[in-house]
Amino acid sequence: MFRNAAGIRVHLLGPLWGKKVGASPARCLHQTLAMAKRVQARRLTGIDHNPWVEYVRLASECDAVNLGQGFPDFPPPDFALEAFRQAVTGDFMLNQYTRAFGYPPLTEILASFFGKLLGQELDPLKNVLVTVGAYGALFTAFQALVDEGDEVIIVEPFFDCYEPMTLMAGGRPVFVSLRPSPSQDKEPDSSSNWRLDPAELASKFTPRTKALVLNTPNNPLGKVFSKAELELVARLCRQHDVLCISDEVYQWLVYDGHQHTSIASLPGMWERTLTIGSAGKTFSATGWKVGWALGPDALMRHLRTVHQNSIFHCPTQGQAAVALSFERELQHLGQPGSYFVQFPQAMQRRRDHMARSLQAVGLRPVIPQGSYFLITDISDFKSKMPDLPGAVDEPYDRRFVKWMIKNKGLVAIPVSIFFSQPQQQHFDHYIRFCFVKDESTLRAMDEKLQKWKAELRP
Repeated sequence: MFRNAAGIRVHLLGPLWGKKVGASPARCLHQTLAMAKRVQARRLTGIDHNPWVEYVRLASECDAVNLGQGFPDFPPPDFALEAFRQAVTGDFMLNQYTRAFGYPPLTEILASFFGKLLGQELDPLKNVLVTVGAYGALFTAFQALVDEGDEVIIVEPFFDCYEPMTLMAGGRPVFVSLRPSPSQDKEPDSSSNWRLDPAELASKFTPRTKALVLNTPNNPLGKVFSKAELELVARLCRQHDVLCISDEVYQWLVYDGHQHTSIASLPGMWERTLTIGSAGKTFSATGWKVGWALGPDALMRHLRTVHQNSIFHCPTQGQAAVALSFERELQHLGQPGSYFVQFPQAMQRRRDHMARSLQAVGLRPVIPQGSYFLITDISDFKSKMPDLPGAVDEPYDRRFVKWMIKNKGLVAIPVSIFFSQPQQQHFDHYIRFCFVKDESTLRAMDEKLQKWKAELRP
């Protein structure tokens, strides 16, 4: 409560709860600002809509099983929780600022850990930047390296922040699609069947191309790019003197014996690549919001300039917990007791569980090679029930997901939101599910699907 200029007592929470206290502050708080000048920065034009908000709201309203959002609903491993407890209750100086570009024990372990994987001697002070999640690393990279008029090649389907981040930096997104090829008869479809056309990819490079954004394992598809596919991308980047922003947050979640390869490890690519990582995805702790960018000092120095003039510093205790967690993993790496061995094995079983269950109602899964997600083909539903409620120009997958949330109690995400506007109509018959969920959540999913299956019987 405070007194305004007229001496009237005002409760700040009053208008939120519909309470009238003194003069109506609600009228003041909700009044639209009228200015002769433009209020909104031009770089925000066309990027204000966020489709996630609508599906999260529907999920809560309909008490549905949330298989849409990409986060675990189970705890991080015990060693990571213990590391966080130590960070919070141990050294009181962890409550204070640390080095702006990363807590030294964390930058040192990241340099040691990933230096071996990338085949580079990483300097913790020059080649590592700790950020507010991988999202923060991506935003910092776009702001640091993309200039007005620069073209940025984005492989679609793509994590939906790449396009607005390109636009906010003044760049122009240029899209190239992974396209599915038919699977063998009776074989389940696989994300490995989605491929780039080499000629089409090559055609996207122009003298204005500044960077290419790569995501492997891919969200939403779960595709793990093969070494041959990465070599194609690398050759074109070298040929056209283009940077590569490589989003590798799911690198430890790879299934069926597939191998993740960092494009920065290929010949001639370290010098032109930023590798983005996430502790949230690595240790099942997405709320910690600790991410990083790795790369040559010639690129990283510009990211540091953006970082020091925006975020400046990330919370110390979360960084300390991640450092301890990586130190533990470094001791067990490649051994049966490694979390990076055990976790993907457990998630592969949940992937297979979900795929089997979804097939029972006619959803056709595309089996992912990696990541948190699998997509399913809903073409059969599109042919049988094409006229679901929704706007005339609304892609079918968005109408289907809303129908499924309201009528079947299951939440997924329409895959068309991961495509550029011209391509959305061609990929509106897929929806994305997250299978990195607790066993109890998957059992709740099974109950919903069994009920749905019973309703399909003649």
